[in-house]
Amino acid sequence: MKLLLALIFAAAAGYFLGSLNFSIISVKMMKGKDIRTMGSHNAGLTNTLRCAGKDCAAVTLAGDLLKGIVAVALSRGFCHLIGAGLTPGNDTHYIGYIAGLCAIIGHIFPIYYGFKGGKGVLVGVSTFLVVDFKVFIALLAIFIVILALSKYVSLASIIGAGYCPLATLLMSWIVTGNSFGRSFLYLILSLPMAGLVIWMHRSNIERLMNGTENKFSFNTTDLTKGN
Repeated sequence: MKLLLALIFAAAAGYFLGSLNFSIISVKMMKGKDIRTMGSHNAGLTNTLRCAGKDCAAVTLAGDLLKGIVAVALSRGFCHLIGAGLTPGNDTHYIGYIAGLCAIIGHIFPIYYGFKGGKGVLVGVSTFLVVDFKVFIALLAIFIVILALSKYVSLASIIGAGYCPLATLLMSWIVTGNSFGRSFLYLILSLPMAGLVIWMHRSNIERLMNGTENKFSFNTTDLTKGN
């Protein structure tokens, strides 16, 4: 029963916090416009930067990072409170993946905005700040390197997401020293998070393949399709 309560709480906290889209909120409050009608029509950081400027993008970045962090922190705190760990040592690590996955789902299909949101990259990455900081550092490093080499935000996001399950396994098993079984469980729990982010970039993958994807620049005002 405690495990079920923990799962329900994590799913609800993740989804309803994830549904708060700070791209939509910031552009509406600061510009009086709907980001979903601008540029690529994607309610995400890159489109916000391109179409609404750095101020709106900064609010989007902070808000979308925080909602993932808060969702995981609240869920793990609730687990500790009711004693719903997976081991005698009250391991609540697993619940962060559940909260993170539901936060991504909420961001992509937000209940507050007609189930039309962004692609979930920021939320997915932010959850690892609390779930496993070492994985967060690894994913951030991969993202920065790929972005610097290719100038494609979408490509960096896709490769980072694809690397996430492997990074989860390696950081837990080799770096932290958890058993292979527990580390493999964390890998399994991270797979749907990575899969969702990659699936949401399917149009970007198509544009990357045919050479029409936009490259990233802080100075761009391009309103055509992008990440």
